[in-house]
Amino acid sequence: MGIDINISGATKLVGLVGSPVEHSMSPVMHSDSFQKMGVNAVYTAFDVTPDKLADVVKGLAEMGAVGYNVTMPCKTCVGQYLDELTPAAELMGAVNTVVIKDGKSIGHNTDGAGFVENLRRHGFDPEGKVVTIVGAGGAGSAIFTQLALDGVACVNVFNLKDDFWAATRERVVDLSHKTGVPMVLNDLDNKEQLARAVKNSQLFINATRVGMPPLDNECTIDEEMLHDNLFVADTVYDPRETKLIKMAKAHGLETAPGIEMLLQQAALGEKIWFDIEMPTDYIEEKYF
Repeated sequence: MGIDINISGATKLVGLVGSPVEHSMSPVMHSDSFQKMGVNAVYTAFDVTPDKLADVVKGLAEMGAVGYNVTMPCKTCVGQYLDELTPAAELMGAVNTVVIKDGKSIGHNTDGAGFVENLRRHGFDPEGKVVTIVGAGGAGSAIFTQLALDGVACVNVFNLKDDFWAATRERVVDLSHKTGVPMVLNDLDNKEQLARAVKNSQLFINATRVGMPPLDNECTIDEEMLHDNLFVADTVYDPRETKLIKMAKAHGLETAPGIEMLLQQAALGEKIWFDIEMPTDYIEEKYF
């Protein structure tokens, strides 16, 4: 899906750093958005592995790039080469957006902030709310970190007891201590405990792969766990309406689908780089 781009000697550079990146939609989406908003910039992808990060970070700053996104496998290791980190990026231990200002490379993480912005755009303010989230991986960790920073009442984290369980528990305890928000890690296989947590929550979040093919006919909670005082959000964006979202809608509950979270994460990047409001409705209609 091509676009017409006008390039001049004044065109600014933004990019994506990670590996692999050839299948990313970010270059065409952001470049199209820049054109739409009258910003003289292009967005391109750079296949970069962690062993080359130090040189790439230095090179992009010295070349005068505006900034860049960071994807796997570089998100958790790029921070050591940057000049500054935002409090969210430091707490999350991961960076997905970098802005270069006055020669300094500053690392942000918009994963959690994009999710929370999506909640607010759907009329849900998480401050003071009880939250249950399933999934403590990259997406889940970024989300419950941002929710803690934004002042939720408490967070119930559920995850499978995998090889990373001990490290995840340590991270949850440390985050709770630093933010003052009560948080506890629970075994996802304990369905009774999950049901109790959801019953006492105002927000439920699926931050796992469950809901996308080939798991598109599955759900992380049972239908009988839903209740009238529950807002339901998903991080899965393919399909646009997961089984969880359909189930919640059938019960008349308010929901926030994953596709709009993805767009808000991208929009925050453009706000950071150029202080513009990404035309998310236009981008969603054209590319999704």
